[in-house]
Amino acid sequence: MTGAQIREEFRLMKEMGVNFIRLGHYQQSELVLQLCDELGILVWEEIPWCRGGLGSESYREMCRRMLRNMIRQHRNHPSVIIWGLGNENDWPADFEEFDQDAIRDFMRELNELSHQLDPARKTAIRRCAFCADIVDVYSPSIWAGWYRGLYTEYKKAALTAIQEHKHVLHVEWGGDNHAGRHTEDSAKGLEEIRAGQGADEQDGDYFLEGGQARASKDTDWTETYFCDLVDWHLKEQETMPELTGAAQWPFKDFSTPVCPENPLPYMNQKGVLERDMTPKEGYYVFQSYWADKPMVHIYGHSWPTRWGQAGERKYIKVYSNCPEVELFLDGVSLGRRERDSQNFPAANLRWGVDLPEGRYTLKAIGYAESATVEDEITQSYQTEAWGVPAAIRIDSVDTKEGVATVHCQIVDAEGVPCLDAKDFYRFSLAGNGRMIDNQGTVRGSRRVGACNGRAQISVDLNDRRNMLGIYVDGVEPNFVDLSPSA
Repeated sequence: MTGAQIREEFRLMKEMGVNFIRLGHYQQSELVLQLCDELGILVWEEIPWCRGGLGSESYREMCRRMLRNMIRQHRNHPSVIIWGLGNENDWPADFEEFDQDAIRDFMRELNELSHQLDPARKTAIRRCAFCADIVDVYSPSIWAGWYRGLYTEYKKAALTAIQEHKHVLHVEWGGDNHAGRHTEDSAKGLEEIRAGQGADEQDGDYFLEGGQARASKDTDWTETYFCDLVDWHLKEQETMPELTGAAQWPFKDFSTPVCPENPLPYMNQKGVLERDMTPKEGYYVFQSYWADKPMVHIYGHSWPTRWGQAGERKYIKVYSNCPEVELFLDGVSLGRRERDSQNFPAANLRWGVDLPEGRYTLKAIGYAESATVEDEITQSYQTEAWGVPAAIRIDSVDTKEGVATVHCQIVDAEGVPCLDAKDFYRFSLAGNGRMIDNQGTVRGSRRVGACNGRAQISVDLNDRRNMLGIYVDGVEPNFVDLSPSA
């Protein structure tokens, strides 16, 4: 990442209300630590001993060397409060031999080395229960509502962990969410998930098949469910004075070699930002709990079309840190509601509305002592039911400065948009242009899961004739002539 990108990321982080960050398992740019000092963000920084036990002596010496370098280089940054020694070291898959006693011995060695180099700061690890007693701070694996169990089990699991360990931070929780994919039923896929089965992540849970029912495998990875999940966690954390602190994982989507079948292949999609730093809906849920500056956000900015029966009551959710919010539908006030963080979901800022068919506009006004803030979106409401996917409709081709962006929608045999379609799109290009792909975003991937039937791709035309092919399994492909004269 460039310096400008890093600064932009931390600006967004600070505006969300962040005051603590656990850095990833690798060396960070010096600018990251400088920004944390400037912005008042406390830091847990860690070395890349991540998963899989122990390798050879050269592997161990590399761990020692990285720990020495990290502490010597960054010990004078006042933002750093914790040195992280390891992550998920209880996963046995990386080496032929997995020896818990050897891992404990080496963890103890690193812990002693850290305190020798810097007696003032604490040490920590995440998810390796058989080493939890060695370090000063421990983060258990609690993924309630994603890898195991239901999110309503979060508080019980967290309080149990706090009782079992001397110092606890909870520095991984959340869930994958595919930007632009929404649902009218956020409980869809949870029917077979049983409570009381634990809330930890177990080896192999990140695969999208096998094992007991779980949200990571059996839901559609909607932003709708993700917002409810983090909303529940945040409201519960407000009632837990025993919890020293928490950090959702991660702030931004990132590339990974182990997730080829994700809606964005080879991307971990648990971020509240897309990889290009576009905020997802979940960003505003966190902001409504953590930020001091007044804000208001209507859920659904990336949801152009809702659906249901005519006259069916739908809920409009608004996320805000203002004490009171007023909602308007096509200019008519639907009344004011007072924020109550313990009234789930959306902290009581939700309105039951009979949406009109076709297009409508929503406007929210947040009232705070220091300011009045507003947000507005325009959506459509579809009452026409759809059948099975049958075709790919081209909704628009927007060309600007030699780049054409194609927007498409899966429809049934009658041309009705299939608003729950999550089929994979595949794009191909013939010509002298260049498809703008491999971006790790829903707008920049040649293979991508549909967002309520929608997808888009951009092509740098290179001032030449180009033909874009659009494919969805089971339906007729479509081809778009992107020639400059077309």
